[in-house]
Amino acid sequence: MLSKISETRKNFDQDLSAVKDLKSLEELRIKYLSRKGFVTQLFEDFKNVSRDEKKTVGQSLNELKIYTQNHFDSLKERFEKESKLSSGSEIDISLPGRMTQLGSRHLITQTMDEVKEIFKGLGFSVYEGPELESDYNNFGALNFPDDHPARDMQDTFFINRNFLLRTHTSPVQIRLMQEKKPPIRALMPGKVFRNEAISAKSYCLFHQIEGLVVDTDITFAELKGTLVGFIKQFFGQDVKYRFRASFFPFTEPSAEMDIWWQPKGKEGRWLEILGCGMVDPNVLVNVGIDPEKYIGYAFGMGIERPAMRKYGIDDIRILFDSDIRFLKQF
Repeated sequence: MLSKISETRKNFDQDLSAVKDLKSLEELRIKYLSRKGFVTQLFEDFKNVSRDEKKTVGQSLNELKIYTQNHFDSLKERFEKESKLSSGSEIDISLPGRMTQLGSRHLITQTMDEVKEIFKGLGFSVYEGPELESDYNNFGALNFPDDHPARDMQDTFFINRNFLLRTHTSPVQIRLMQEKKPPIRALMPGKVFRNEAISAKSYCLFHQIEGLVVDTDITFAELKGTLVGFIKQFFGQDVKYRFRASFFPFTEPSAEMDIWWQPKGKEGRWLEILGCGMVDPNVLVNVGIDPEKYIGYAFGMGIERPAMRKYGIDDIRILFDSDIRFLKQF
């Protein structure tokens, strides 16, 4: 029996050296490891071995089984990998690597982040809210009369009578004041939507950042100082600015801030950069804050237009076109 095992192993090695592919390997398996193969047949003959020889013969037989099975498995794995590589279904790790082209932050995102970092340095925390808002949070709580023009369908994307796509990030102020009591020093960035004709200067979607401060002993002078500090960091220390009296339903008194802008080779002019004012006491009442104890100020600006001014872009639509030639410049 031991001589048969030794001869079978010798024959297996000879046949193994002739295996060149999966087909010939399968023929080898059938010859030695199948139900009628030589190795299987030896296990059938093992029952006839005498008791004294069973231990020695059984050990040699198991070693043969393991030897043949391991060689079969190893060759099968190798041939299958080679087959996948030749068919292109697997990456050839011997090839040189390809450079991966990484994306970058969009100019609007860069500008938004820059604005946020400046105001964070002034003690503001960032808060966000939903883009689908209630009419009350977007208009009513902010002291907009029922007949205010901003409620008209020409300006606002209404979903139904009670809900709309927010026209400013001011609803986040309402949500924040309803949930958090003063002192509040918050910044609200996000997308806003208005039903406007698309042109070089306006778009139906844009980005906005608003700020809100509510505390005791707040003054308009502090508001001015905060905004002047911001524009000097954003546009440079030499920027010229001015405040003009204005009107907003949710602030009183209200103002608009302009900067002097003079592109190279063109005539300079004043450009509105943001709106601001002291929070109207009615807004504080609407959110459950005592206007006799607390006072606040608020401001808001778009992101696209400051980015256009800073980087010399004359058409707002290019910011939404995803033109990689433009995006690569920033």
